[in-house]
Amino acid sequence: MKIDEAISRFHDYIATERRMAAGTVENYIGDLRDLETYLHSIDIDDMEELSARELREWQMGHMERGEAAGTVKRRLSSVSSWLRYLRRHGLYDVDLMAKVSAPKQPKRLPVFYKESETEHLYDEGIFADDFWGRRDALILRMLYETGMRRSELTGLRESSVDMASLTIKVLGKRNKERLIPIENELAHNISDYLALKHQTLEPTEWLFTGKRGGQLNPNQVYQIVHKYMTTLSNADRISPHVFRHSFATHILSEGGNIQAIKELLGHESLSTTEIYTHVTREHLKDVYKHAHPRGRKK
Repeated sequence: MKIDEAISRFHDYIATERRMAAGTVENYIGDLRDLETYLHSIDIDDMEELSARELREWQMGHMERGEAAGTVKRRLSSVSSWLRYLRRHGLYDVDLMAKVSAPKQPKRLPVFYKESETEHLYDEGIFADDFWGRRDALILRMLYETGMRRSELTGLRESSVDMASLTIKVLGKRNKERLIPIENELAHNISDYLALKHQTLEPTEWLFTGKRGGQLNPNQVYQIVHKYMTTLSNADRISPHVFRHSFATHILSEGGNIQAIKELLGHESLSTTEIYTHVTREHLKDVYKHAHPRGRKK
């Protein structure tokens, strides 16, 4: 089978049978046509002539031109899906991708807000002096002081908060429950908020609601965070999840136990939490570089 025909069949499959989004189809086929162009340049037009060697050379060509590892990895994924489709439909019988290794992507360190930036969450005058301002303040403070995920925050009910034990019960990934301890100050903030909420809104089980009533949705949380943190922080990225990174990073920088942080965040594996040790190490290097006399000389 000609390579052009093999690509065309795959195009029909993902566009018509799988009904993939137009952008997704475009990415898949664009990667495959790029491969086809390369193969044509070395006189390979038939599937029977294709080998893992040509795929590796095509991959290396992109890497040598400075293409990001993530982009090269996506191209290889497109080729892998294409070849898998051909094998499943009896159009090709060789597993070429078993002999091709995708490039490793450098692990990105989490972005976090500086402690000096999060301190402004407790300043007077940052939030409006009404119910919605109190709601926004509590949302940001709770994200920072508990490290919970955005979806966990929007899933909170009034009954999730136990004032007697100073804990909040959250429902995490894979419906796993965990208890997050809170300080007295945050507990008082929640109590004051609930008293005002009961005076202002119709009764509802949800801890946080939107202005139209009902459960607050994740997009609204993003908008609230973006509204305030774009003026309070110079972080490269502004999002609710950055509070989660900040929570872990700040605790660890103060000598917190990494196993305890793992439990607070609800991570299944300690290796997931250990990324924050790299963040604090890089942060300490940066502090040394800018503050220590010997660091400034380098």
